[in-house]
Amino acid sequence: MMWKRRWILFCSHRRALISAVFLATFTFFSFTAEIWSNDKPLVLSYAGRLYFPVFRHYEPQTFRLNGTMVVDYKTLELGRGDWALWPVNRWDPYHINKSAGEFPSPPDGRNWLGTDDRGRDVFARLLYGYRYSLIYAICVWLVCSGLALAYGGICGFFGHWIDLLGQRLVEILATIPQLLLLIFIVSIFEPSMKILVSVSCAFGWIGLSYFVRAEVLRTSGQDYVAAARALGASSWHVFRHHILPNSIVPLVTFAPFMVVANIMALAGLDFMGLGLPAPTPSWGELIQQTQTYFTWAWWLAFFPAFLLFLTLLSLNFFGEGVRSAFDPSAKIVEKAGAPESAPVKEPLIRKSVAYRARS
Repeated sequence: MMWKRRWILFCSHRRALISAVFLATFTFFSFTAEIWSNDKPLVLSYAGRLYFPVFRHYEPQTFRLNGTMVVDYKTLELGRGDWALWPVNRWDPYHINKSAGEFPSPPDGRNWLGTDDRGRDVFARLLYGYRYSLIYAICVWLVCSGLALAYGGICGFFGHWIDLLGQRLVEILATIPQLLLLIFIVSIFEPSMKILVSVSCAFGWIGLSYFVRAEVLRTSGQDYVAAARALGASSWHVFRHHILPNSIVPLVTFAPFMVVANIMALAGLDFMGLGLPAPTPSWGELIQQTQTYFTWAWWLAFFPAFLLFLTLLSLNFFGEGVRSAFDPSAKIVEKAGAPESAPVKEPLIRKSVAYRARS
């Protein structure tokens, strides 16, 4: 019943619902990008047999090619009766358009959003790059949420000297300049997705642990927790079944905004050349190229920046809907002028004060 109420509240937030549809659609196309943007055909009929180059690797000898180690399906000669089913965009994020007169080349019929400074298709790199940005952002959010839930939950539940020492340790870690440390570590080691996620998670959980600790302290004073203790439940049982499940609200409400911050962080690292290793498709790397070609290659700045702006704006609207859905004081308003749902009951303390005032 509670989740149904939250779903109705979220759906009543029109901007959040539209943003959720946009994000879900874009995520689907990005994680299935091989089907929509690739330099290999989806299905190839050659010499009476069917091949699936997107899903399986074939040696050049399969198509009677000699003197090469990679099959270029765009120049593959098809005989009578042979055919190929191509993706919508016939470029992958690493293929170079050698037929272009100069790099970067402006948008045209072959490259819809133009090419970058190495002749690679901008549309393909944007489509594939969103996948890496989202994977990084979600991985950092999941790990940081788990660490914050465990650390803040233990400090808030057990209290006393555990809470005292735990909060002093958090205060010490919070004084470390995280961005400078991240740049220092990434500049020493070869950057990769694992290293970026690990370093980002090393300090990203600190801010969330404050909210989790406060929520655990509030939940520990509820009547159902006292009732569970009175019935003989162990501390671990109370902590696992009553405290933690009711303390994840801050993690859920902050999730979209943390994903926004992580996407911006990865784009900033890629812009400085400290992010994902080349030639991994990245939005920040495309924007970084505009420093050299900003006088005429406008597409390198406009399309990545506009897509980044649209994604971050949608995530913020989605976060507003999630926050309003988890707001306990929100009311569900029926359509067609119907009366609102049952109003929230006034606390007993407020009623008693009003009764004394009237008496």
